[in-house]
This record gives sequence, C-alpha cells and structure tokens, in this order.
Amino acid sequence: MTPPDAGRSPTIQLASGSWIWDVASDVLHADARFASLTGLDPIVAVAGAPGARFFEGVVPEDLLRVKIAVAAVMRGAESFARTYRVRDAEGVVRWVSARGRGESDASGKVVRFSGELADVTELKRVEEQLRVAQNAGGVGTFEHIDGFGTATVSDQFCRLLGLQPSTALPMRTINSVVCPDNPPIIQGADFSGAGPGGYSELRIRRADTGEERWIARRGEHRADNVGGGPSFIGVIYDITETKHTEEKLQELTRTLEARVQERTRERDRIWNLSLDLIAVVGRDGALRSVNPAWSLLLGYEEGVLLGRPLAEFVHPEDHLVVARALAAQAPAEHVDLRLRDAKSAWRQIDWTFVPEGDALYATGRDVTERRQLEDQLRQSQKMEAVGQLTGGIAHDFNNMLTGIMAGLELARRRIEAGRSPEAFRFMDGAVASAERAAALTHRLLAFSRRQTLDPQSVDVGELVLSMEDLLRRTLGERVALAVASSPDLWPARCDANQLESALLNLAINARDAMPDGGKLTIECVTQSLNQPHPSQPEPIQPGDYVVVSVSDTGVGMPDSVKAKVFDPFFTTKPIGKGTGLGLSMVYGFVRQSGGHVGISSKSGIGTTVKLYLPRLTGRPPQQGVSPDGAGPVLRATGEGVLVVEDDVQVKLMISAALADIGYRVLEAVDANEALEILKGGEAFDLLITDVGLPGMNGRQLAELARQLRPQLPVLFVTGYAANVSVRADFLEAGMHMITKPFSVEALATAVRESLKGSPSLRAKRSDPSS
Repeated sequence: MTPPDAGRSPTIQLASGSWIWDVASDVLHADARFASLTGLDPIVAVAGAPGARFFEGVVPEDLLRVKIAVAAVMRGAESFARTYRVRDAEGVVRWVSARGRGESDASGKVVRFSGELADVTELKRVEEQLRVAQNAGGVGTFEHIDGFGTATVSDQFCRLLGLQPSTALPMRTINSVVCPDNPPIIQGADFSGAGPGGYSELRIRRADTGEERWIARRGEHRADNVGGGPSFIGVIYDITETKHTEEKLQELTRTLEARVQERTRERDRIWNLSLDLIAVVGRDGALRSVNPAWSLLLGYEEGVLLGRPLAEFVHPEDHLVVARALAAQAPAEHVDLRLRDAKSAWRQIDWTFVPEGDALYATGRDVTERRQLEDQLRQSQKMEAVGQLTGGIAHDFNNMLTGIMAGLELARRRIEAGRSPEAFRFMDGAVASAERAAALTHRLLAFSRRQTLDPQSVDVGELVLSMEDLLRRTLGERVALAVASSPDLWPARCDANQLESALLNLAINARDAMPDGGKLTIECVTQSLNQPHPSQPEPIQPGDYVVVSVSDTGVGMPDSVKAKVFDPFFTTKPIGKGTGLGLSMVYGFVRQSGGHVGISSKSGIGTTVKLYLPRLTGRPPQQGVSPDGAGPVLRATGEGVLVVEDDVQVKLMISAALADIGYRVLEAVDANEALEILKGGEAFDLLITDVGLPGMNGRQLAELARQLRPQLPVLFVTGYAANVSVRADFLEAGMHMITKPFSVEALATAVRESLKGSPSLRAKRSDPSS
C-alpha cells in the first residue's frame, strides 16, 4: 500500500464505490464496488485503467451531461455532483449518485479527480412509486371551502392520519395530528407556507398509534366553487420511506469527503508509521515507492532508492530468489533476502510479495535478531550433542586403548623375559582392541556422513534376498522372517556393503525388541513423491526412491524414545549390550547417499524403519577399488613406490611393511617434498599418498604428479577427508583407495592391484633386455 502522491499512480485499496483518477498519468483506479456498478472489469479497475473508463457503463442518454460535469472539474471546478444511470456488470440499468472533487498542484493544474458513487436506484424507485401512487392509489383526497370549519375527506385520507373513516372532519381535528413547527394540513385560502402547487412536507403523529410519519400535501386554490366561496382541494400521501432514504443520502453526501479524507489519513499513517519495509516494485525490479521504514532500518533516503533495482541492495547469493519473485504470478510469502544497509551491514529480511498488474507490492520484516537467536539455539543443541558424543567416545576408546596399551606392554615384557610364545596372547588382545576401535571410528564416520562411500547401481531386492540366510541365522528360531520385493524394482544408487551393514543393524535391533519372539518383515517397493512427505525425524523431499521397510512386532517405543533413536550413543539396552551407534550409522549412511530415513513406532505394537534410497538415473557410477580384504602376501620384485605421509609413525609402518614384502620405497612428508622427487627424475612405479596432507592435499598432488608423469598409478590412503565422501566422484582411471586402519595384507593387495596399471612396469615387461 502506498500513500497518495501526485507523481505516482500505485494501486490503492479504496472504500466501497470509490475512485481515484490520476490525471497526470491518465490512470483510473477504482474498487470492486465501483466496477460492479459501472460494469468495469474489477481486476482492471483495481490494477489501473485509462481515465476514459470512468464513463464505462453510463447510458447514452446521460453520457453527455456527465462528460460536461467532469470537464468542468478538469477546468478547475471544486466539486462534482451528478445523478445518472449506468448499466452494471449484470447488464441491469441502475441509478447512481456521484460526488467528487478535483485536486490541483501548486500551479493550479488539476492532477487528481477522486470521489465516491452510491447506488440510489431504490430512492428513484420510491419516487416513481410515489408518482404512481398519486395516480393509482395510496392517496388521500380532501376539499375545504373557505369559511367552513370542516373539510370533505376520503377514507384513505383518514387512514393516512390514523383517524376514524368519515366523509367530513373538523379542521381542528385534521390539523391536530401535525407535529409542532410543521405547517397545517389544511388552512385558509392564502395557503401561506405552501410551495409550488401547494406542496408541503410535514410530520404527523398518527391519531391511533402515535407513530410519527411523514406526509406530502399537494393542492390547488379554486376561486369559484359551485358549493360556495373559494376552495382548496388536494391530496396527501405517505413519504416516510422516501424521507428516510433522502436522509441517508444526505448523510452520505455530508460524510463522503470526510470519509475519503479519513481513509487517506489511515493509509498515510500505516505507510508512515509501519516498522516493516513496504515497497512497490516494478516487474523490471526497480523500486517505484518505499515507506519511511527504509530510512529508519537501512539508513537510505527515499531519493537514493527510487528507480534503482531492488537486487542492487540484495546479497549476490540471493539474486536468483529476487528473480523468481519478480517472475511469479502468485503471492510469495516468507522469502528470505539479505539486504545491505547504508553502513554495508547485512540485514535478514522476511518478505511477502503480492503481484498485481505490472508491479509487486512487498512488505518485509527484519528478522536478523531472530535468525541470530535461532543460530544460537542450534549451536547450543549442537554443543549438547557434541558433549554426549564426546562422553561416549571417551568411554569406549579408553576401554580399547587400555586393551591396546596393556597388551603391547605385557607382550614386550614377555619378550624381554625370553617368554616370547606367551607374548602372542597379549598381542592378539591388542589387535582385537584395535579392530574394535577401527569399527567404532567407522560408525562415527557413518553417523556424521563422512565415511567414504562407493555408490553403485544396486538391485536392492536381489541384495535383500541374498542376505536371507544370514538374517535367519542372526534372528534365531524364535523370530520369523518374511521378505518381499515388488516386481520391476528400480535400481538404487548406494553403497551395497553399507546397505548390507544397515540392514543387519536393523535386523539385530528388531530381534532385541522381540525377546519373546515375533515376526520381522523386509519389503522393497518403489515410490515417487511430488511434494515433501511428513516423516520422522525429518520430512522426505520429492523424488523417486527405492524404499526398504524393516518392520517388527516387538515392544515398540514411546515418542520420547523415538525422538532420540538416531542420536549417537543413545541406547535403551543394558550397559555393555549396545554402543548406541547402530541406528545413527544407518541414518548417516542413508542421508550421505542422498536418501532419507523414516521411523514409526508405538509401544506394544512394533516398529517400522523405512530407508528411502535414491533411484539410479543415468549411467551407473564407475566402480572404485577398495582392496580391504586380506589374503596371502605375494613377494614384490623391487618395484619402486613413493610414500607421501605426514604422520611419522604411519609412514614408518607403511614403508617398513612394503620393504619387507620386497618393494623399493621412497619417502616424503608432504606434497612439496614429493614434487621435488618427481622433478628430480627418481624412478618409481606407484604413488601412495595420504589424502589429508598439510598444505597441498593428496588429490592435488596426484594431479600435478600426473602432469609430470602421465598415467602414473596412485593409491590414496585416507582415514577421513571431507571431499572423499563419495569414492567414485573422487577417483579417476588408475586411481585406487584404501581406508585406515588396514592390515599389512590389505595394503599389499591394494599396492598389487594399483601396480597392474603402471605404464613403466608394462614397458619393462615388454622390453626383452629387462
């Protein structure tokens, strides 16, 4: 909403039957009531139409005098008042009374013509009825001969006054019903106080009921009467309803200007006092009008803003949002935009855009402080979760580190005492604790969606069927297993190994929730969502999914437990029976894969967990090699390997293990040292590099190494790296990856597989002299 201004023509919400004709731009704005009375399209009327549309619907017989009256206003006449006929939106001819005025600028030129029109069809109808009544009934007649004290009257005359029917009534009886300060109904031959045709309007109080009514009297004087001297004959008729209608019309006329001015003042007050930003924005994005809140909140003067694009003050990252709002044909609410104030600080504004015609009407509320409070709340919740996570990690890792440290210490003491055979038992315990620590780290990475995935085209139905025997052995005899898969199941895009682990985790949880036995059902279906689907712990976004439902008939869980089941280290199992990372790992794996997890449960009924896996589209991703399996270690034949690792102990272990197998090992602590070896021409057949190197990372090093030595095989070593979450997106041809921690056998297998693509080795094998 914008305040009236002679220089602009915004669409304004007007009172019923109101118009504003901006003469400067020749644009007429009118409300729906005006449009309904004149037959004008309401959308066109509100949005703005050429000024000539003011005469829309005026019947041809009245058009000329209306145009003459309007022309007088345009020439400087102060007011406009006409009653004329129009044809409304339904094609019905109606009478309207129009009242308006012209507004001039400092030079005296009329710049605006505004006012209201009222439907007076009913008034005209009453007047017509009165005219008919005079000729066709409802009219009382009388005759009075001068010098006599009575008058001859009709029955209708008596009924109108509330008197008993009679053919003659005394003058004093007739005039006694007239209210004070009103002329008598019948008087002497001079007819003083009567208008033309002996017309008078007067109030009476009916003799029978005391009700006040208005009557009209018409009559004429006759100088020569057959029955005697001069006489006065005439009629009376009831005009009460007409007087009421006239009073309402007079009140409307008296208050028309005041109402228009008051509504204008109200609009101005809202415009000027609102703390929210209000603006009119053209479809080209330019600011046409702004309210004073822009100066209060952002520090800009109106002149600085008008005519400039809104996007000029919007954060560059939000420009696409502005473009969408400008192109929208429907209102858009809660559009967040960051606006730069006069001090170059960014304010978060929550906008509502309402398109109308060639402009958008926008209101914006400053939510900067609210957003900051929301961020603080999220940070508080995050820190609470971190505290819980840290406590769980510390407890489990301390147990595992105790096993590793104590086991190695005891093994060393046995060896020093010459009791080497006894040392193996403690070394095996240390290895077992280390493997538990590795598994815990793997679960934490899954929960935080930072594990390295190898997404492939997966036939989920076939994978579930292949796990059926394993699941039956895991569930035991007291739990029945049912597996179902829809025909023509879409391929899913996910890591098959991680999906197997997730299903096994869910099956174990379901088994533990059915201590007295029950049934576990795994069902695979396809589902397409066109809009967000409500679910816990979060809504499922639109898309095509392969849905794996795992349902049990166990004890279920209350809402308080269901809200926390995906939190790390949250478990309802007894101490020592669960880590609290199973469901959090499932959740992290599915979300990292681009899918969603849904859970529904009721106490005493059971639980259903649904995994929404994204449908594979396009070509299947290239499979990466992850040689983590163990096998017999094959002896090397002196192949050269460059190991780049910043951790001294890890580099020592890798180099020692490879040297023991028979590889020739070169070492570097970072990418810069590795590049010096590459540029120095040192011969080697494989680059082994940690991904998370300080400075230049391992992936960047591999790219530079391949510029110096094209097709050089690369084996990446990673424990965690944010940009390695999807293996197939990270690796190129001739690149492989192995995840820490790993065994010597797994390292040897990975190196052997990587060297198969070494161009230098192929050249040596094809050279007879080598």
